[in-house]
Amino acid sequence: MSSLDIKPGYVYHIKDSYFEVAQDNKLMQNREGGAFRPTYYCLKDEKTGILWVVPMSRRVEKYETFMQKDIDRYGKCIKIILGEYADVKAAFLLQNMFPILPKYVDHVHKVNQNPVPVDTRLQAIIDRNFRELLSLQRRGIKIVFPDIMRLEKLMMNERNANEGT
Repeated sequence: MSSLDIKPGYVYHIKDSYFEVAQDNKLMQNREGGAFRPTYYCLKDEKTGILWVVPMSRRVEKYETFMQKDIDRYGKCIKIILGEYADVKAAFLLQNMFPILPKYVDHVHKVNQNPVPVDTRLQAIIDRNFRELLSLQRRGIKIVFPDIMRLEKLMMNERNANEGT
């Protein structure tokens, strides 16, 4: 997909080739039982221009438990957001977010043959927590499971190399 086709606030599926290039065993696996999984909420880091994706899960009860542990310990949880997507409860797993280039995006997720954006209020919460988590990571406070600083550098280097050709 081209960067013009990818819109922050929508949900996408990622090509297997990304996971081959990234080589990070902390990334959530792309497929389960031959089906595309998980879906990824997309946003953009305005400072770098790099796209980021946040895995989504329907296993909300599992993640409610993890959220509650963070709330009990820290008074809040910024790495997991619960909400609805296409009228289904979902967990947005910022703890598993990672940077990506448009060429690794396979296709937009559709419901009844139509792309469906995440509710704008939920987008605002996810985007705010994304910025906070990214800031913490850049200061050396590791909360996100994948090595996103290495992956961001990898994606920026790949983007810059492709711009020069």
